Amino acid sequence: MQTVTPQFLTTLTTSHSMTVSITAMYAGLVTVADLRIADGAVMVDRGSKIRRSLSLTISDPKLLPWAELDPLAVYGQTLVVTRGIRYAGGLEESVSLGTFRIDEPQGDVHFGPVTLTGKSSECHIIDDKFMAPKSTRGYGNCVDAIEALIRETLPDAIIVNATAGERNPACAVATWNANSDRWDAVQQIALAMQAEIYVDALDRFVIADLPDVLSSNVVWDIAEGEGGTLMSASRQMSRTAVYNAVVASGENTSSGAAPVSAVAYDNDPNSPTRWGGPFGRVPKFISSALWASQGACQSAADYALFDATARNVSTSISAVPNAALEAGDCLRVAYAGRKELFLAQSFTIPLTAEGAASLTLRGGKADTP
Repeated sequence: MQTVTPQFLTTLTTSHSMTVSITAMYAGLVTVADLRIADGAVMVDRGSKIRRSLSLTISDPKLLPWAELDPLAVYGQTLVVTRGIRYAGGLEESVSLGTFRIDEPQGDVHFGPVTLTGKSSECHIIDDKFMAPKSTRGYGNCVDAIEALIRETLPDAIIVNATAGERNPACAVATWNANSDRWDAVQQIALAMQAEIYVDALDRFVIADLPDVLSSNVVWDIAEGEGGTLMSASRQMSRTAVYNAVVASGENTSSGAAPVSAVAYDNDPNSPTRWGGPFGRVPKFISSALWASQGACQSAADYALFDATARNVSTSISAVPNAALEAGDCLRVAYAGRKELFLAQSFTIPLTAEGAASLTLRGGKADTP
C-alpha cells in the first residue's frame, strides 16, 4: 500500500470529492497534460503476469490516433494515472495507480468514443523474448541476475529488493532457449529465492516476499454499517488449488548435476488438510532448473507448502475505492458479525466518482485478539 495520510483513509467514508489525473507521454515528454475521460478503471491482479492493466473511454474522437507519433498511438506511448481526494480547503492528496503502455486504441472516426487498453511495464519484458540461448552463468546471485535480465530490455528500470533483510542468495546456473519468455525467466529466479516480482503503481520492479495473512500488517479496515466502506460481500469455498504435500524437483542440465527432488507434507495433526486425514492425499508438483540441490528443493517445497494448504476461500466485496492499495495487502473485513483477515488478490479501481471498487480477497482467517 502506498503511504497516505490518515485523513486520506478517513475521507474515503466522508467525501466523494475525488480527482483523477491522466498524463500522456512519449519518449519521456508530456504530450497531453490532462487527458479528459468519460470512463475508465485500473485493474490490479496478483495472479496475472501483468499485474496492472488500464481501460479508458474518451469522448473526443479527435484523440483517435492516425499517425505514429499521435499521443494515443501504440509505438511506446504511455499513460500515467493518479487518483486522489480534494479536501474542503482546496488541498489535494493523490496516489499513483500506474504507468501503462497504450495498446489497441479504437473508435468511430466521426463520433467516438475512443476506447483503449494499457499494460504495466511487465509487458516490455514479456515482448523482449530471448533471441539466443540465455544463461545465468556469470551472475553469482539471484538479484544480480534479475537486474541484468530486466535492464537488457529497460536500462533505466528501477528495481527494488523489498525482501526481508534484502536477501540475495546464490543463483544456480540455468539456461533458456531462444524464443523463451524473458519475464518467465525473471519470475523463475525470483521464485528460486522464495519471492515474487511485479511492477508496482510507481512503475518499479519490486522483488518481495510472498504475503502472509497471519504475519502481515493490516493496511485497511473495511466494515459494514454507518461510517463503513463495505457495500456488499459474497463468499465461496472450494477444494480447488488446495494441496497437502508439495513435491519439488530440479533438473539442471547446464550445471551437469543429477536430478534432485524433495517433498514437504502437511503433518500438523490439527490441520484440516493434514496428509492422510479426512481431506485425503492431494500432492502438488513444482519444478525449476534453478533448484540444483536436494536442499534447494526441500526449501522450495517447504516454502510452497504454506500457500498450498491455504483455504481456498474467495470473498468478493464491493467497497468505497481505496487507490492506495497494492495486491497482496492485508485487509480486515468486519461483516455478518465476524472479523476476518484477507489478502487483496485482485481489485478494480474506477476512474470516475460514481464507481465502486470490486475486490477479490483470499485467506479468510479469523481475526482473533
